Formats: sequence, structure tokens, C-alpha cells
Amino acid sequence: MGGLAEFELVEGDDGKTVLTLSGPYLVSSVGAIDQDLRALEGPIERIDLSDVSEIDTVGAWLACSVSSQHDAEITGASDRAKRLLGALEGISSDEEISAPRAPFWERVPEAMGDKVYGARRGVYGVVGFLGALLLSMGSLIRHPKRFRWLALVRQLELVGVSALPIIGLMSFLIGVVIAQQGAVQLAQFGAETLTVNLVGRITLRELGVLMTAIMVAGRSGSAFAAQIGTMRLTEEVDAMQTIGISPMEALVVPRIMAAVLMMPLLGFYAAGVAIVGGAFVGQFMLGIPFWTFLSRIQDVVPLHDLWVGLVKAPVFGLIVALAGCYHGMQVKGNSEEVGRRTTMAVVTGIFAVIVIDAFFAVFFTEVGWG
Repeated sequence: MGGLAEFELVEGDDGKTVLTLSGPYLVSSVGAIDQDLRALEGPIERIDLSDVSEIDTVGAWLACSVSSQHDAEITGASDRAKRLLGALEGISSDEEISAPRAPFWERVPEAMGDKVYGARRGVYGVVGFLGALLLSMGSLIRHPKRFRWLALVRQLELVGVSALPIIGLMSFLIGVVIAQQGAVQLAQFGAETLTVNLVGRITLRELGVLMTAIMVAGRSGSAFAAQIGTMRLTEEVDAMQTIGISPMEALVVPRIMAAVLMMPLLGFYAAGVAIVGGAFVGQFMLGIPFWTFLSRIQDVVPLHDLWVGLVKAPVFGLIVALAGCYHGMQVKGNSEEVGRRTTMAVVTGIFAVIVIDAFFAVFFTEVGWG
């Protein structure tokens, strides 16, 4: 027998078909034969448990199920088996084990109501967070000695200086793609020289600062959420409050200021590198000399396009930093919440940036900076 649960169909002395069970019928051993036992075809008049070495509730339940399926009598049960079988007697196995599910026309409105209620709670949380941030900044203005300059400088380095390589590479490649694809399309109308206009205006006005904001959201916004979230999880934020240090002043304000201050510089840098990438394409594909391409930018790109990008940049930085810090401060419970809130910080930050960019596009068109 070994340590395996086994069964065998035999013919008894009275000519009836007997299902003989043998070996240990425990939760750890019956899984291998469960499906085979339930698939047996009748008729089975008797189930013999005399060769069963050990049995637990699961083994007894399996024997009861087969007995009920074939309306067979159980014989040869030990005292322990009899007690377990007696406890299971009268328990039906055909009860519904899945939770009841409401119909479609009830589930959808209920789910939508939950989403709306959750959105309302989220709006309350954001408004409360903004209020706490404004109070903290007002307190720092009244007591400037409490401001943590070293924390600000550290965040300026992390948000700005450390991001220069990846933002530069991304912007250069975007400039190359815009110039190459734009030249291909404009060539159909014999207007390849307008590639300079396309690259200059779209990078300075839109893509430079927008792609920078997306990169900062994925890089720094997620870091803000993960860092503050981990501090919340390890109760460091609670410890700061206990010793009289405001988490908003120590953690949130330096990060938000760093993002707001660095975004215009990063956006201008990204636009400049993208224009350089377009100039490389002009040099090797369009026959436009590199320096001629750059000098033409000054003639064809109006100055207000530069101002449009510089005005949007700090707003985008504020949105990204707010999303990261807010979701970091909402972490509670377990480490899984850190990952979830970090993901939410990136997604909400990018979504809000794109929505605000659409409003900026309409606004600047209305004021004559189209």
C-alpha cells in the first residue's frame, strides 16, 4: 500500500460490486484519486473501508460523496471513521458554494455609484492635502528658519541634474523622429524646408515640456510616492509628528518646490536637445547645414512659443509633484499599498498633465498665442 490512497472494484461473495478503499485517506493523499473515484460508473452496492489505514474528515467526505452518488452502503469502518461519517451524515454536497451574483442591471449602477463615491472621497482628500500644503508654506514664510534648504538642494539634484541624461537622450530621439517623419510628409508638397518650422515650434511649444513632464512623472513622481509611502509604512512620518516635525514641511514642500523650479529648466533643455536632433536630420537627410538649421529656428519660431512652454512647465511640475506626494501620504496597511499608490501617482500625474495641456492649448489660442 505504501503511503498512497488506492481503490479497487471487486465482486463480493454475494455477487455485489464492492468498492474497496485502501491506504491513508487523508487530505494530503486523496487528491490524486479524487477525480477517478467520482468518475466511477455503477452499479456499486457497497464501499469497504476495512483496509483504510488512516482517515480524516476529507477522506470521510470523499467516501460519503461516492456513497451518495451510487447509493452504496459503507462497511468495514473503524471507530474513527464511524465518528467522522456520523458527523458528515445528512450534509448535502450539492449546496451552492459560489456567492450569489446580482443581475447585470443591478451590478452596473451599483459599481458606477461606488466609483462616484470613491471619486468624491478622492476629491475631499486632494482638497485637504492642498489645504495642508498651503498652511505649511504659509508657516514657512512666517518662520523661514524652519525651511530645510539642504533637503531642497538634494531634491533639485535628484529631480533636475540626475534626469539630464535620460531626458536629453529622449528629447534628441524625439527631435530626430519629428524631423524625419515631418520631412517625409512635407516632401509630398515640395516643402521640406518647412521641417525647421515644424521641429522648432512643436518642441518649444508642446513636446519639449510635455515629454519632460511625463518623464519626471515616471521618474521623480514615482520616487516621491515610494519614498514617502515607505516612510508612512515604517511609521517614520508618525515619529516625525511625535517629536514636533511637520511631515508637510520636511517631506512635501521641498519636493514640490524642486519639481516646480526644475521643470522650466528641464523643459527648455529638452526642447533645445530636440532641435539639435532635428538639425542632425536636416544635415544628413535634407541637405540643410547644421548651423543653418539652428539659425533658421530664430527666424521661423515666434518668441511667444518659448514663453508658452516656459509658462506650462512649472504648472506641470506642480501637478506631478502633488500627485507623487499625495499618493505617498495616503499609503497605509501593507507593502502592496506602496506599489499601488506609486502606480496611481504616475498614472494620475500623466493624465492630469495631458488634460491641463489641452486647456493651455485652448487658452493660448484665445489670447493670440496660437
